[in-house]
Amino acid sequence: MDEQSDYIELVTKAQLGDKQSLNRLAELAGHRLSTYVYRLTLQHDLTQEIVQESMLEMCRILGKLKKPDRFWPWLYSIATNKIHRHHRTERTQRKLAHSRAKQFTLRQREEDLQDLVGQELKQIVATAMQNLKTRHRAVLVMRCYDEMSYAEIAESMGCSEFSSRMLFLRAKKALQKQLSRNGFGRGSLLAALILFGKMTAPTEAAAANVSVTATTTGIGLAAGLVGLVTSKTAIISLTTAAVLTAGSVVVTSGLKSTTHRADQDPAGISSAFSPPGQMQNHSEQYWYYFPEGVGKPMMMRVKDGAGSKSHSQFLQNDRANYQFSNNTIYINNHRMYAGDLSVMRLPTDSPQLSGFLDQLERGREEQKMQYVPNTGRGLLVIATRSSARGPNRSWVIRHDNVLDEGYFQADWPTGAATIDNRDTMHKRGWTYFTVTGSINGQTISGTGRIPFVYAAGRRYSPWLKMRLGQQLTIADTGENAYATGADRKVLTRFKPGSFFKGLPRPWMGLHTIDTIRRDAAEQSIRFTTKRSAGNKNKVEVELACKQVKLIYTIDLEVDVVDKITFSADNNTIGELNFSYLQNIDNAGGKFVSPPRISSRAPQQPDTGLLWLARLAEGSLAK
Repeated sequence: MDEQSDYIELVTKAQLGDKQSLNRLAELAGHRLSTYVYRLTLQHDLTQEIVQESMLEMCRILGKLKKPDRFWPWLYSIATNKIHRHHRTERTQRKLAHSRAKQFTLRQREEDLQDLVGQELKQIVATAMQNLKTRHRAVLVMRCYDEMSYAEIAESMGCSEFSSRMLFLRAKKALQKQLSRNGFGRGSLLAALILFGKMTAPTEAAAANVSVTATTTGIGLAAGLVGLVTSKTAIISLTTAAVLTAGSVVVTSGLKSTTHRADQDPAGISSAFSPPGQMQNHSEQYWYYFPEGVGKPMMMRVKDGAGSKSHSQFLQNDRANYQFSNNTIYINNHRMYAGDLSVMRLPTDSPQLSGFLDQLERGREEQKMQYVPNTGRGLLVIATRSSARGPNRSWVIRHDNVLDEGYFQADWPTGAATIDNRDTMHKRGWTYFTVTGSINGQTISGTGRIPFVYAAGRRYSPWLKMRLGQQLTIADTGENAYATGADRKVLTRFKPGSFFKGLPRPWMGLHTIDTIRRDAAEQSIRFTTKRSAGNKNKVEVELACKQVKLIYTIDLEVDVVDKITFSADNNTIGELNFSYLQNIDNAGGKFVSPPRISSRAPQQPDTGLLWLARLAEGSLAK
């Protein structure tokens, strides 16, 4: 029986009148609660008083606890409320903090620690924690030392899970501000938390086991040590700091045991998700983050269910695409897409785009979202849904450092297994590709580079160059796009990024099947989607442009376009085939990004993916 089950059994028996169970529960609870309260009060006498009052309150109202598995958040809320009540009896929080700063003395159980770090450093960290608001100290202790989930913290503090996350963020910022007043750099937060945890641990053995995850603070151990040893007031060597924190930091993304199964069915658990609003008997929480603004790359997180045991079902951050199911984490090539092949909707979709998709996909009202007409960098939108209540109002936040704050880090159970389904190029995060084919009898050849994740896109940005016969070459670097003639002179310019429309762009945060169809919807181009005959992992998306029909063959598992077929009057007039390099060691010199060209040639109006239709019609550069 695990520890959690032990507590649940003790609580249940105690509620039924078993005195032995109540005594045992009180003994265990008192020990853990003492550490929690001391870290909030930093006073031994007050800690004993609060713990005694809390334990009496626990015994008195234990029968009112409806869910035994929520015992710890419930008990912490009792203690926290009593601390608040104590603070309200003081004249002001400022006078209280000032008074305690004068009287503050660390426990005498520090003989070993004194050999590791100077008293001044410990005093600075302790005073910084002491000067925080009680709610800030409480959320730091619950999250960093007691490893409580945001749902448990929310329950303990009487707020929403989202509010508990924001409170934790504000608490970290408040602590960093206190540390910076004493000359500590930005990276000192993690090391300071570890040091405080060791200083306030009930025993030396407990101090040795204090750990704080790097993902909790968004700062690595090395950065934390540098922040300490390079501050103006720190009197600690790098060697000493390393000893102090050795074994204390758990640097993890939640992927504890990574294995790869070559025989894993690619169309199995990791293939698709239910569209928003279609889950039964569960709440859904969708997080959308646009670090560079709407219309640029996007991170996504989908959480299914409520409570402390709920975890992200899908996580698409700046480094990979994850799915959690049956205590197993799958790392996939592809981004999430709807199992019924409907189009992924976003809260930032314009009314025009949403309206067109609603007309095209009737009966999908459950996917509708509240429109968020927000622009600019650092947009975070959180939408909560329920199958019973329908869509709720979205939360909108502006935050430039969400990726650094742990919101888009893994939150899965420690013992979860991991299966990495990615191929070589997706593990690398980017690759080169080639384009071959012909249109109206003219040979087409080209090369390009494509990032698969946002982190890779910062260094390996996308580019494309493609030649049609001997007369026309198009190029797009994301910073400028143009078409040149046989003499290499610029014939016309285009809006940067124009030639990526209608092509695979998984770095944008959506599956290729959705980027293509959303590109079409932006131009009010009707489309149909169907599974490819004989291959359940591929789909065909047919776009009905005015003069030319475009038929995309998309590999759902690899998340790329395999080919684009052009037809007119029911006759095939051309085809583009895409090939992606798994191994780039011998790529050769042909994969060189096109040059940036300064030209005064006229710029064409933005036509979205219709540039492909114009290419087939021979009017692209006209």
